[in-house]
Amino acid sequence: MSASPNVIVFFTDQQRWDTVGLHGHPMKLTPNFDRLAEAGMFVPNSFTCQPVCGPARSALQTGLYPTTTGCFRNSIPLPSGQKTLAHWFRQGGYETGYIGKWHLSGSEPVPASERGGYQYWLASNILEFTSYAYDTVVFNGKDERVRLPGYRVDALTDAAIRFVAADREKPYFLFLSFIEPHQQNEFDSYPAPIGYEERIRKQMELPPDLAALGGSSSEHYAGYLGMIQRLDEALGRLTDALTSLGQLENTIILFTSDHGCHFKTRNNEYKRSCHEASIRVPTFFHGPGFMGRGGHQGLVSLIDLPPTLLAAAGLQVPALMQGRSILDQQGAGEEDVLVQISEHHVGRALRTRRWKYEVTAPDLSGWNDMASAHYVETHLYDLENDPYELEDLCGRDGYEDIRKRLRERLLKRIVAAGERCPRITAT
Repeated sequence: MSASPNVIVFFTDQQRWDTVGLHGHPMKLTPNFDRLAEAGMFVPNSFTCQPVCGPARSALQTGLYPTTTGCFRNSIPLPSGQKTLAHWFRQGGYETGYIGKWHLSGSEPVPASERGGYQYWLASNILEFTSYAYDTVVFNGKDERVRLPGYRVDALTDAAIRFVAADREKPYFLFLSFIEPHQQNEFDSYPAPIGYEERIRKQMELPPDLAALGGSSSEHYAGYLGMIQRLDEALGRLTDALTSLGQLENTIILFTSDHGCHFKTRNNEYKRSCHEASIRVPTFFHGPGFMGRGGHQGLVSLIDLPPTLLAAAGLQVPALMQGRSILDQQGAGEEDVLVQISEHHVGRALRTRRWKYEVTAPDLSGWNDMASAHYVETHLYDLENDPYELEDLCGRDGYEDIRKRLRERLLKRIVAAGERCPRITAT
């Protein structure tokens, strides 16, 4: 067994935090997530730094905010020469592999120069455009089409099991990136495994925000949960394989997601908003350095996960990374996180333990404009008394001091992320 731990990122797409049992979901569809998180380190307050696919992935691969790399919206490839986790792990003596959805290239199949330095490759740039629930098509390192049998979650998990079971002399870093539970775009549907949606629909209860606001949840939530249950079963199969190979005790597993899903309740699609349903994700670490640590008490951003993985593997964290390892955080850890928002609008949000505060740029395009010199306050939520954000307090009397304090903290966060200090106009 290698002295250096293997590292696996189990990455889901568009998974709300409250779909797992540890966050109180009543159907208990995620026993493997719950078990591994309780044995290792659960991260209950975990947030994306950008609630849309490409920018979130750029942050997780590089440890840099999307405004730093320029990948502030979808369809912007990583800059040529940009260092990623694959480069840092490979430099540290690891064999690197990527399986699944990439979404950081301008081409399909992804040319070798745009694969972020990963050696083994079995992926599509936009997996939902090359495959369907029972028709998984990806491309290998030679740009050849590869069709994998089974439900798409299982097809990618089978490929991951083959990767971890291969004979090798070096430790490995595997990034396993699913499309589930993201919708199948062209049909605007959430295709669960056969029979799952029907069974779940008979028992499910909508979370309070969806019950109050509706959106497309009555149509889509059951299928969405069915996809999540199958992902959890895949997590169990992968850890079973690691156990049988004698690797589990020497393998770090990070489970997280790029963003959540609000089912067309906050805008006309599924994310790209400041709300918990859009930005809060289920996260745990399991393996060497994390066992028995319990729940991490700080607020954790996606930007903090790359340095955490490198530090846990005993590798040096590059000084240029803009997050910090949560292993270095003492006591309660971070007290707030910054969220950058694009495409639907240009926004910046601050999430503290109690408050959610967002400002947006008037008259700018969320697709064309990365940032603004001027923002206007638009959202304020008291999460202690309104955890599902059903009452916007931004225009209410009596909150001026709170908004002022949050405004000052948000400005500091924006500047710390490498942006120019903007002007924020109060409501």
